[in-house]
Amino acid sequence: MANMPFNIEEVCEQFSLNGTFIRYEQINNGHINNTYHLIFDEEGQTKKYVLQKVNTHVFRKPDQLMSNIVAVTSHIHNKNIENNVDCPERRTLVFLPCLSGKYYYTDKNNNCWRVYIYVNDVYTCNTIDNEEIFFNAGVAFGEFQNILADFDGSSLFETIENFHNTVSRFADFKKAVQENLSGRLHNVKEEVEFANTREKDTHILVDLIAEGKLPLRVTHNDTKLNNILFDNKTNKGICIIDLDTVMPGLSLYDFGDSIRFGANTAAEDEKDVSKVSLDLNLYESYVKGYLSSAKDALTDLEKELLPFGAKLMTYECGIRFLMDYLNGDKYFHTDYDDHNLVRARTQFALVADMEKKMDKMLEITKKYC
Repeated sequence: MANMPFNIEEVCEQFSLNGTFIRYEQINNGHINNTYHLIFDEEGQTKKYVLQKVNTHVFRKPDQLMSNIVAVTSHIHNKNIENNVDCPERRTLVFLPCLSGKYYYTDKNNNCWRVYIYVNDVYTCNTIDNEEIFFNAGVAFGEFQNILADFDGSSLFETIENFHNTVSRFADFKKAVQENLSGRLHNVKEEVEFANTREKDTHILVDLIAEGKLPLRVTHNDTKLNNILFDNKTNKGICIIDLDTVMPGLSLYDFGDSIRFGANTAAEDEKDVSKVSLDLNLYESYVKGYLSSAKDALTDLEKELLPFGAKLMTYECGIRFLMDYLNGDKYFHTDYDDHNLVRARTQFALVADMEKKMDKMLEITKKYC
């Protein structure tokens, strides 16, 4: 391992990796953590692992982070074994403890490392090329909710405070408007008015949680298409990945963000908002898949509120982009001066279209309940 990047040899020695090391490959498709594929030979068979250096600037409490991840993946793995699911080791990520017994290793430079077993014969998608893909994505995230329905979501750490607390998000937005740190407020009067007129929406789910009418569940909080591993042969989603934001939340958050991302007819930063709309065919494909696998894990109220969850998560994303624009683009990476404003306008255009189509969204959802 002499030619490997600094610290990887030391890290590999801290984990019980079977076989003889052959080579590594650095993977560059992540935005947060550094990821490597480790290739070993085990009695003539290729064995792969995934090694990641965790970004501790983003995730400052690795103990809590890995406690959440291991608790959730262990629960999924055990339930799959209990239910006699084929190849349970391919149905969730399997993290390996290091010699200390922890599920991460901190090297002498204070870098944080973790290892999980590579899942073979799978692929990921970054775009939705057909309705079948989105249907299969819905099935995968519905299964995620179903298999974790008996897991106490409140037992997880909140690794990002108030992540989907829309009341808190709106308070932050109002502060950004008042402070106007970027001096751009004069450019966004219409967008601020759009956000303000929907403030009441930010209270609906938060109030239902407080009233005990919606259950806290395990939520993924980044339900993009590329966080599903699809089987090469069946094209079915078999494993949910990128679990760093797993924490307590509502099923409506994950469902809503999937629709926001996947059923939009335009890119997230489309400048021509006339191209932005909710694709009802894609919405129906996802709902059909999601509810077919989530089944009775969701309450009647959760199912009823799924369309509203899609609207609320889109609205939340819009005010976050607009807030960052007003704060001077401090949070989201931007490629040009008005990038966050363009993103906010796209989200708000999608919110407006969802409002027009809400009756149809409710009708479609009820069809599969």
